[in-house]
Amino acid sequence: MPLTYEPVIGLEVHAQLQTKSKLFCGCSTEFGKPPNANVCPVCLGLPGSLPVLNETAVAMAVRAGLALDCAIASTSIFARKNYFYPDSPKGYQISQYEAPLCAQGHLDVPLESGVKRIGITRIHMEEDAGKNVHGVGADSAVDLNRAGVPLIEIVSEPDLRSSTEAAQYLRTLRDILVTIGVNDGNLEEGSFRCDANVSIRPVGQEKFGTRCELKNLNSFRFVQRAIDSEIQRQTAVLDAGGSITQETRSFDPDTSLTKTLRSKEDAHDYRYFPEPDLPPLCISAEFIGQQRPLIGSLPARVRARWVEELGLTPATAQTLSQHPGYVQFFEEALKSYPDAVKLANFMQTEVLRGAKVHGLNAEFSVTPLQVAELLSLVDSKVISGKQAKEVFAALEGNALSPAEVVKTQGIAVISNEDELRAVCLVVIAAYPKQREQFLGGKQAILGFFVGQVMKETKGRAEPELLSALLERLLKTVAT
Repeated sequence: MPLTYEPVIGLEVHAQLQTKSKLFCGCSTEFGKPPNANVCPVCLGLPGSLPVLNETAVAMAVRAGLALDCAIASTSIFARKNYFYPDSPKGYQISQYEAPLCAQGHLDVPLESGVKRIGITRIHMEEDAGKNVHGVGADSAVDLNRAGVPLIEIVSEPDLRSSTEAAQYLRTLRDILVTIGVNDGNLEEGSFRCDANVSIRPVGQEKFGTRCELKNLNSFRFVQRAIDSEIQRQTAVLDAGGSITQETRSFDPDTSLTKTLRSKEDAHDYRYFPEPDLPPLCISAEFIGQQRPLIGSLPARVRARWVEELGLTPATAQTLSQHPGYVQFFEEALKSYPDAVKLANFMQTEVLRGAKVHGLNAEFSVTPLQVAELLSLVDSKVISGKQAKEVFAALEGNALSPAEVVKTQGIAVISNEDELRAVCLVVIAAYPKQREQFLGGKQAILGFFVGQVMKETKGRAEPELLSALLERLLKTVAT
């Protein structure tokens, strides 16, 4: 009888720090420039060039460590990780090895079964490599714009037990890094990407199986599919009596299969040694203290406060906390409009529909004050909920106030009883058969008359007043 296996998964996340210049030189980190435009002798590894550490990158790395409850090392050391690929012009990568900047943290991941705490082994700083570009005519070329871009590598403990847990871990981590402003979370541009270490073991066994590393997974969906595929592959191998070989594998989304890239290197294969051109990185308690207040409220705390204090549903709180721009918009509008539930619902249905997000930037077609004033007009019955959508459409992309739109376009609610009475009498007279049905006990016909009056008033009649007035007139007016 085949054994039942348990997956054991650990993730290595490479997150680009949102600095304007690279980790060891002044070259720009701007994405999308022409190939090899953002380079200098340091990026290119030319003889005689020397690295100089970017202080802003260090500050961001420290903030990431604090947000993940890591211990920040007072002294950490940069090391040379030696390997020979075309996208590494120096023949080595400046990283950290034995003495990383951050260690022993954790991340609380919300799952359907409850919150699961995933250990963070370490966070270390390193420079990114360049990019191999294939199909340049009949050749391959190398774009070194990314070479030297500052990264942090966040290494989890092997605490994850399914692809679903892994994807949720990544979403939670991404939300935190974006919220504290150290990473833009852009998977498509490669600024947030992941390697997954996957092994399986018989259920109940404590010893880990042989792991394989899945490289450069750049979407949550691909992470899940790649891990599931690798679990299936390893299960089939073991069930057939084979053994798992430690190796690095890639994932092909077209076939949903993983395939061998190379044998998995161990640390000794990289011949790590301390970077001779950089002194030890010493972090003072004062520097750490300066970074701590810059973290602000993390997404989990924001969501909990919104649910407990404002009455939002967990799903709504999750939606509105997906981006720091959403949080800022909601909190700003809340200052002028205190009904958080109504505001949150309107944001979900109308405001977010027109929002444009790119990295840490979020653009909205209206302002928080416009939304607050618009909802206040609904509460005061100047306009109806339906009309609010019309006013919102008119507000998008301009600086008008809701009151100005209502006045200039004449879309205020008709709440004057005498004005409504005249319209109601005309409608009742036009439909004597339907009135007889109402008087005969068919109460649903009232909705027909409401609809007809709304049609005549172009939706401007105040609904509650209209229903009460129609019901009274249908019973009392002489024909």
